[in-house]
Amino acid sequence: MTAASVPIRPSTSSLTARPFLKWAGGKGRLLEQYQTYFPQRFRQYYEPFLGGGAVFFHLFGGARSAVLADLNPELVNVYRCVQHDVERVIDRLQIHQERHCAEHYYAVRAQTQLTCPWQRAARLIYLNKTCFNGLYRENSKGNFNVPLGQYKRPKICDRETLRNAAAALQVAHIVEEPFTAVGDRAQGSTDFVYFDPPYHPISATSNFTGYSRYGFRAADQVRLRDVFSELADRGVQVMLSNSDCELIRDLYAEFHIHEIWAARAINSNARRRGKITELLITSYPVP
Repeated sequence: MTAASVPIRPSTSSLTARPFLKWAGGKGRLLEQYQTYFPQRFRQYYEPFLGGGAVFFHLFGGARSAVLADLNPELVNVYRCVQHDVERVIDRLQIHQERHCAEHYYAVRAQTQLTCPWQRAARLIYLNKTCFNGLYRENSKGNFNVPLGQYKRPKICDRETLRNAAAALQVAHIVEEPFTAVGDRAQGSTDFVYFDPPYHPISATSNFTGYSRYGFRAADQVRLRDVFSELADRGVQVMLSNSDCELIRDLYAEFHIHEIWAARAINSNARRRGKITELLITSYPVP
């Protein structure tokens, strides 16, 4: 890396990296709207709620330095395995592809004591590609508990996507840590932090924050705002996505709040799926 910051843009190289995981709340469909709000220049990128990593893959394509973090150890393990030896992950996924059926799915879901990191990585990708709605959810014991989805021909072993993701991840430092740790990492105006936390519920029936056994509550949203404010005071360029609700608007009233149109894809009532507004909050003004 050079000392000067560089203008951001989607990769124009032959590498087309994109998420290899389906993720509830993933930002793949919103990237076109987000493009206007990314900072004009930065040198180091941080994403403390990694999830499917759509923003990372969109901005980097293997070209810049990043710190990618999540509190979920299984998710962190997947990214590290794809980064360090994607072919071993592909070999194990191919076995799942050949054996896929309801019996195999539930047998794999019940495997909670795997010690080989590549087997664990392939297990998570397999479950992610075949479970209901690609939803990641853990019970109080930290065990994945989503039922089998109704897919006729799920693409379990997507070699090209995995290899492109592996190439992009070569610039990344991948860590298992809470979002608060970014407060000790990002230091100045050439740093860009993007927060994509579990969204605060906009109604009693939309209260899904259970990506892991730990959950994410209103008090966590307040802690996140405090980290956001601390980074902004330091001159770090910070962007955050969240639901359009009174709590989030109040917490970030002193910053720049932008409305984004998004599709609500996960709802038990099909009539309640459709376009809604979400918030994109920046610490910096957008031209």
